[in-house]
Amino acid sequence: MNLVTKKKDEKFQKIMLIKDDKMDSIEVKSEKTLELEIIAHGETHGFCNALRSILMEDNDVEYAVYSIDHPLIGEPIITIKTKRGKRPRKVLKKAAKKLQKNSEEFKKLAESI
Repeated sequence: MNLVTKKKDEKFQKIMLIKDDKMDSIEVKSEKTLELEIIAHGETHGFCNALRSILMEDNDVEYAVYSIDHPLIGEPIITIKTKRGKRPRKVLKKAAKKLQKNSEEFKKLAESI
């Protein structure tokens, strides 16, 4: 999973997640100094809960939550709030790298069985 940031327009940015030749996107819904709210298009509880769990391990994170309004057609909305002086985008990038590393380690372990 690689992170690529692209400008969508003046108001929003999309962070593209490239996974196994499939590209999904994360759209920034709102951004404040200490809080970031994103829409994770095409993702499910599995991805969101794994990311939330890794974010909550970070001491710079005040809280990380997600919700999916409709179980069949809802898009996950993830909210990250950081502690004073920490930027949520940096925390998200760090968590994404850790999730990628954990996924690669699990894949290797599963393949060895």
